[in-house]
Amino acid sequence: MPAHSARRRLVAILGLLGLAGAMLPPSAGAQSAGRGFLFQEPRWMFAIRGGFDRANAGGDLFEFVTDTLTLDRSDFSSVSYAMDLSYSVTPRIDLGFSAGYAASKTPSEFRKYVGVDDLPITQTTRFTRVPLMASLKAYILPRGQTIGSLAWIPSRFSPYVGAGGGAMMYRFQQEGEFVDSESANLDIFRDRLVSTGWTPAAQGLAGFDMALGPRWGLTTEAKYTYARKHTDTSDREDFQNYRIDLSGLSATMGFHVRF
Repeated sequence: MPAHSARRRLVAILGLLGLAGAMLPPSAGAQSAGRGFLFQEPRWMFAIRGGFDRANAGGDLFEFVTDTLTLDRSDFSSVSYAMDLSYSVTPRIDLGFSAGYAASKTPSEFRKYVGVDDLPITQTTRFTRVPLMASLKAYILPRGQTIGSLAWIPSRFSPYVGAGGGAMMYRFQQEGEFVDSESANLDIFRDRLVSTGWTPAAQGLAGFDMALGPRWGLTTEAKYTYARKHTDTSDREDFQNYRIDLSGLSATMGFHVRF
């Protein structure tokens, strides 16, 4: 299935899930959240989400490959996935840990050169980002209501904002045919060129939890992750002395469970 088609299908599915949740009648939502009650507020929450990550794709490296090859900055955006585990430090503050994954795969060819057989000089570019982050989330409204001393009922909507930091693993890889622009005959060769490593990252986020029951519900989140890398001159680095902007804006939706 083409990557663009998969993105459109996933975004459509997530949109329908959000629309269905938003169209639930208030009475039905209240009954769902209050069908059962908990003896105390859960302290842990696990969430798994999917959505789309729009990569900035800035810096020298992306400028070089988009000028040389039939690539656009939008080609490095992709479907993304994330998992979160958080702990309630206070009734409105959570300490959370998250792992994400976004990867694109795009075929391309040289813009200015063709082979001696007049066929395109082709290659495939893969761009992967895996952020591992810790953050603090602050809930704007109470997440539930305590009734007496033995019952707790979750709120229907619980919006939050947050910020955090951590590290991002990235891998930029091109495999296929290339032109040696420094040779007199512009020789064509096959190779696999890789830039990979870790770099510090920071993030800001906002979202909301929607309760579908005492312990589980939907989570929707928008997040901007900031990360940049300057490649070194080591023998293991094929792309040397390039600046790479690994930042991106993601929007995801998924399910959470509280315990």
